[in-house]
Amino acid sequence: MTFIPTSQITPLQPSIKTPMRRPSLPPWFKVQLRPGPHYKELRQLVETHRLHTICEEARCPNLWECWNNRTATFLILGDICTRRCHYCSVSTGRPLELDTEEPQRVADAVKLLKLRHAVITSVNRDDLPDGGATLFAETIERIREVNPTCTVEVLIPDFQGQQEDLARVIDKNPEILNHNIETVPRLFPSIRPQGKYARSLQVLQWAQKMGARTKSGLMAGLGETEEEIRTVMKDLRTVGCEMLTLGQYLRPTLEHTPVARFYTPEEFEGLKQEALALGFQHVESGPLVRSSYHAEHQASRTIEP
Repeated sequence: MTFIPTSQITPLQPSIKTPMRRPSLPPWFKVQLRPGPHYKELRQLVETHRLHTICEEARCPNLWECWNNRTATFLILGDICTRRCHYCSVSTGRPLELDTEEPQRVADAVKLLKLRHAVITSVNRDDLPDGGATLFAETIERIREVNPTCTVEVLIPDFQGQQEDLARVIDKNPEILNHNIETVPRLFPSIRPQGKYARSLQVLQWAQKMGARTKSGLMAGLGETEEEIRTVMKDLRTVGCEMLTLGQYLRPTLEHTPVARFYTPEEFEGLKQEALALGFQHVESGPLVRSSYHAEHQASRTIEP
C-alpha cells in the first residue's frame, strides 16, 4: 500500500485539449452515500483519538456502509508508506517518527465502539528494523486488555520476509492473520515493484505453520487473465490459506494503473465457486469486496467457539 500525496503530484499535461476523465463505472457500482449517526460518531472518534483508517486512506467504496455499521479497519504505523505500489492511494514517502501511544488509542477506540471483531492493518514500514511488528503485537495486547471478548484480525505487510518479525505478531494469537497477495506473479514487477510474489506466499506458509488462521486478498482487473487468478488461488491453497477475498480494482486517481477490465458480478460468483471447490473455508467475491469487507461475518463463520 503506497502512494504520492495529491499535494505532491505534478498534474499530467495531456497532449490534446480534451480533459482527462475517468471511464464510466458499470451499473453494479452504485453506492449509496448516507452519512448516518454511526458514520458521524465513528468519524468524530477517529479524529478525537488521532487515528487513521485504511477506509479513508485507500478511498474504499464501502466506507459509508461499514462506518454506518460501526465497522472500521484501523491503520497503524502512521499514514505514510515506504513503498510505492501502483494501485494504492495511500501516501508514500518518508514516514514520521513512530507513535508508541498509537496502540492504546486504537484499543480505546475499539472499546468505545464495543467491537466484537477488530481489524488492524498498517502501511509498509521498511524503515523500521522489525517492519513495525512490535507495534502490531502491542496493539493486539492493548485490545485484549480493554475488550477481552473482541476477536482480532491483522492485515500485515510482508515484513521483508523476516520470519522472526512475523512470529512477534503471531505470538499474540490474532484470530485471523491476513496478508494480501494482491495480484498475479506476472504483474508484480509493474504493480508491486517492491513486493515479491514468492515472498508473500512464504509469509502465509510460515504463518500457517505457526498455527495462525490465514487469509489473503486478490484484485481483479489489473490486466491478469482468469487462468492466472485460478493459479494464484491454487498457490494460496498450497500454502494453507483458509480465507480469500476477491474484488474489482478501481483506479484511485489518474496517476495510478488504469483498469484493464471490469469483471461482472456473475464472473466474481464463478470465481467464488471455484475457490470454494479448492477448499477455502470462506470466500468473499464481488465487485466491491475489499480485504476487510464483512470481516466480522467471515470471522464468525471460520473461528471456532
